Amino acid sequence: MNNILKKLLRFAKPYKLYGILNIISNVLYAFFNVLSIIIFIPTLGILFDNQEEVFEKPVYQGFSNLKGYAEDSLNYFLTQKVADDGPMAALVFICLASIVIFFLKNLFRYMAMYFLAFLRTGMVKDIQDSLYHKVVDLPISFFSEKRKGDLLARMTSDVKEVESSIINSLEALVREPITIVIVLISMLLISAKLTLFVFIFLPITGFIISAVGKRLKAQSLAAQKENGVFLSFLEETLTGLKVIKGFNAEGKLAKKFTDSTERFKNIMNSVLQRKGLASPLSEFLGVAVVITVLWYGGSLVFDENSGLKPQDFMGYIGLFYTIINPVKAITTVNYSIKKGNAAGERIFEILETENSIKEPVNPTEIKKFDMGIDFKNVSFGYENENVLEGFNLKVNKGHTVALVGQSGSGKSTVANLVTRFYDVNEGSIEIDDINIKDISKKSLRGLMGLVTQDSILFNDSVKNNIGLGKTNATEEEIVEAAKIANAHDFIMELPEGYNTNIGDGGNKLSGGQKQRLSIARAVLKNPPIMILDEATSALDTESERLVQDALEKMMRNRTSIVIAHRLSTIQNADSIVVMSKGKILEQGTHQELMKSKKGYKKLVEMQTMA
Repeated sequence: MNNILKKLLRFAKPYKLYGILNIISNVLYAFFNVLSIIIFIPTLGILFDNQEEVFEKPVYQGFSNLKGYAEDSLNYFLTQKVADDGPMAALVFICLASIVIFFLKNLFRYMAMYFLAFLRTGMVKDIQDSLYHKVVDLPISFFSEKRKGDLLARMTSDVKEVESSIINSLEALVREPITIVIVLISMLLISAKLTLFVFIFLPITGFIISAVGKRLKAQSLAAQKENGVFLSFLEETLTGLKVIKGFNAEGKLAKKFTDSTERFKNIMNSVLQRKGLASPLSEFLGVAVVITVLWYGGSLVFDENSGLKPQDFMGYIGLFYTIINPVKAITTVNYSIKKGNAAGERIFEILETENSIKEPVNPTEIKKFDMGIDFKNVSFGYENENVLEGFNLKVNKGHTVALVGQSGSGKSTVANLVTRFYDVNEGSIEIDDINIKDISKKSLRGLMGLVTQDSILFNDSVKNNIGLGKTNATEEEIVEAAKIANAHDFIMELPEGYNTNIGDGGNKLSGGQKQRLSIARAVLKNPPIMILDEATSALDTESERLVQDALEKMMRNRTSIVIAHRLSTIQNADSIVVMSKGKILEQGTHQELMKSKKGYKKLVEMQTMA
């Protein structure tokens, strides 16, 4: 628990000034809070005509006698006030002083909360920003192992839990101990014997309360995990709604979801019941201690040798009631931190995940591409089974190399490796004789344009989607890229042209339109290397013709690696590589491979027949 709190406090460093101001405000609040109780002690003395009279002005004799000096000074002032103006005037003075003290107490309480707001909101923002930057930086392999819904839960509900359970508890962790210390000092000054008696009961109370919350952290962690599970179900349902409806699978998915929410309900019942026990239990134990204090304190008042006056004892009881709420708050904070600790662990599990695609220590920056790409004896496997084995391929500058083969032959893996979405297990990939592991990721990916089978677009305008890879692109450059991609005409027919919002994932556009926007985005980037991963496989014949034309215009004078499903689209490639089970089966031009009686000719014949 302390470890998570220390990690979270790192996010508080930029806001330490607000933290210091919060502490100062809390110290002043605690001081005036205690003073608001003590000021009533002389009031009781005046009301019950039991006020000690001091006729000589007291002399300050050092810090050790500060309590006596303060009491004698107040009693001297009140004695003079009663003698000159009567007891009513003294009472009015104390009432006015009380109003001022209560005003200052609440003013500093507000100031403490005011400064804490900057600290709290700043920490939450920085945690969310750090999570987002980390998620964006993590390798693609990380997301094949994690549910998207679970990641969303960590970035939303877990951060919210940390805010409500831990960050909100920071003020209590500062204010309540300060209040307790100042109140205890005041109680000791009034009656050391009675205060020591109280100390016997407080540890017993604390032990009983802490024993109740031992399992809270484990249950909270289970609740956060289950929350991630049903968020994943929700995300998968929204993504695959057509398939679910098409296969009449609503009931099956609904059962999985309701099973998850049922588990979450049962876990949260236990968590909330334990959390709810904190306040009633601490209040009951507090009242039991107060009654015991009343009994023992009352015996001291009746004992003439103890020196404890009735009005001092009443003030002591007021102070003791003042200390109960901070003690209760600290026990509640203990529950809250244990609950938030589970969410904090899940957040830091992401933040502390090591990126397997490491940036080189002294990275090489490549400004231009001169020779080619060379795959040297590359082997790679996603888990235990190799997808590529002893793979060798040379892609010369300006050439188009097409990779063909059945599903699972390793075509898309080649694209994932050359872009360093994954790292090779054995061998190396070199660009201009430099190992891509020695090139900075930003520089490497800056050389490449990527068009995938699934058009990844964002809920933004057409203009911003095309300009994703070139933030300083002019409107003329965006239009020119769209024209090359055969996208300009349909864009101009949209309600607001290039400023039209295309919806979530571009769902306002057809498949061919989305793909042409993806190509325009790659064209605008103007990279020397193009990676096309089955860019036309999901399109109808008319859309394919337009997209294929756009691709051919884009690939002119560029080095291209084309992963093809439809063989008719790659007949003009400089080299066609036929792959099977992670190895190269044959390689050559379309004409050369058609003369061969190996894999390529069979693939062409199968597609022609289809």
